[in-house]
Amino acid sequence: MDELIDGLKLFGGTSNVNLTKEVCDYLNVPPGEMVNKTFSDGETQIEIEENVRGRDTFIIQSTCSPVNDNLMQLLIITDALKRASAKSITAVIPYYGYARQDKKVKPRVPISAKLVADLITVAGVNRVMSIDLHAGQIQGYFNIPVDNIFSTPIVLNYMRKHFRNDLSIISPDAGGVERARAFAKRLDASLAIIDKRREAPNVAEAMNIIGYIKGKTAIILDDMVDTGGTLIQAAEALIRNGAVHVYAYCTHPVLSGDAAKRIEESPIETLVVTNTIPLSQESSQCSKIEVISVAEILGEAIKRVYFSKSVSSLFV
Repeated sequence: MDELIDGLKLFGGTSNVNLTKEVCDYLNVPPGEMVNKTFSDGETQIEIEENVRGRDTFIIQSTCSPVNDNLMQLLIITDALKRASAKSITAVIPYYGYARQDKKVKPRVPISAKLVADLITVAGVNRVMSIDLHAGQIQGYFNIPVDNIFSTPIVLNYMRKHFRNDLSIISPDAGGVERARAFAKRLDASLAIIDKRREAPNVAEAMNIIGYIKGKTAIILDDMVDTGGTLIQAAEALIRNGAVHVYAYCTHPVLSGDAAKRIEESPIETLVVTNTIPLSQESSQCSKIEVISVAEILGEAIKRVYFSKSVSSLFV
């Protein structure tokens, strides 16, 4: 697409400053002029410092840690743009926080992913764009268009450059089988599944491998890594069952607590993540974590939305 991007305004919150810059560079547009202030009591104040009347606007903001601050900032930026008469507002949320609270797992608990969707919609967002939503049904929580962008193309390119034969793509649980199977098919690799179960209360979880991984290079595929506990247990189980090398790929590096330290000490040789969430200082010092950028695919998706062209054709 060679169209001149004239009229697109892209604003970045404080959660993904570097990613916003990379996307702006890809689109060859300057970042929107905006001032973010914080009152002494913690309140967020936003000032849009340029004319957006009648313009198509995009906000890049992950709702990652500090989750509630970043979510509130997204809502306030949205309200500022709406009151400044923006033609449309697209919330580009590379990492959608609260996505794990997508259903009632027991009585008297909220469905927080739906609540966040309602907040974003009521604030005035016209369209949402995210990367690798934790649960696909979250798209149905919105009554506005939602583009769930897949990181698949950049991950496949990385894998094809760094891995050759005797690959086995590992799904860490039953829920990730479809995604792992799609990768295995495109890489001409075998597929294995980790069956995780707790035999009794206060007893360590048993990790059983469904599939043949002896003598193979195993790549664990997941959408996010938080504490790293399950990921590390899976890696240890793969080594016990004969895998020669263990690597892992996760789109969203939540990496809370001492996750980076645990990964450094684990059998995982490399954990590849994307920049949907910026690494903390501790995580960035972990020698086993490698970051690949989603800026190009996100920028291309933004461009296609702006020109009313197909986004799904990016993944054909």
